[in-house]
Amino acid sequence: MPELPEVETIKLQLGKFLVGHKIVYVEVKNRRVFQGDENKIINAKVLGTRRFGKVTVIDLDNKYSILTHVKLTGQFIYRGPNLKTESLSNKVTGGLNGPHTLVIFNLDRGGVLYYNDVRRFGWIRIEKTIDVENESFIKKLGPDMLVLSLKDFEKIVLKSSRNIKVHLMDQTKIGGVGNIYVNDALWLSKINPKRASKTLSTEEIKLIFNALNTVLQAGLKYGGASELAFVTPDGKEGEYQNHTLIYGRQNKSCQNPACRQAGAKIEKFFLGGRGTYWCKICQK
Repeated sequence: MPELPEVETIKLQLGKFLVGHKIVYVEVKNRRVFQGDENKIINAKVLGTRRFGKVTVIDLDNKYSILTHVKLTGQFIYRGPNLKTESLSNKVTGGLNGPHTLVIFNLDRGGVLYYNDVRRFGWIRIEKTIDVENESFIKKLGPDMLVLSLKDFEKIVLKSSRNIKVHLMDQTKIGGVGNIYVNDALWLSKINPKRASKTLSTEEIKLIFNALNTVLQAGLKYGGASELAFVTPDGKEGEYQNHTLIYGRQNKSCQNPACRQAGAKIEKFFLGGRGTYWCKICQK
């Protein structure tokens, strides 16, 4: 499922491509993923985009907003005058306006925004802008990692006896952080993902905080990770999957020089139902 860097990339690109466009009409091919009345957004102009954890919000000038969560396989693809060069990843199964295109936003000036979703777990919702931040799933979100202070991060970590990896992925504690980046951050900070959160020292918590920010910024730099179905709204793939530190590297050598010299291999196990990668030598 896309995490903070992927959803932030979606938000930024949709803002770049959609702001100023007017919605001419909306073709809903699947009512299960589209919630609300599309007629409420006809002739509305896009003002901007926001992100709450893994939820993207498109704000319109008629006091309505489009909320969306792409979940496992959702994809927004833009075509129109604000895109200089068109490309389309082969991860867009069935192409545009194909069997997996569930919603089409037809825009002015020949613009089109497609929503594709093979698994159909994602959703799009029409909501009054004034009500967006009162949505229960948004109110439950913890503070966003990109704006969280070290002091508040330490308080969140020390309040739990759960293992640190599962605790960091709890969206009610910290918004947007997921499996790929937590794995990499814990390796970078040399912390065992099984460690009980409240047993971590102030220095160890600082290491995790800095490591999380480092890997999230790297994810943003590379446009997110296209490990599975994620593509950016310009139709391209993210590249972070080519730069992971430990995620997806089962049975490969740990890149810590001392571990590599000792012949240490990355191991994989499941923690909280999610694939977890670690080096038993350097992650204590």
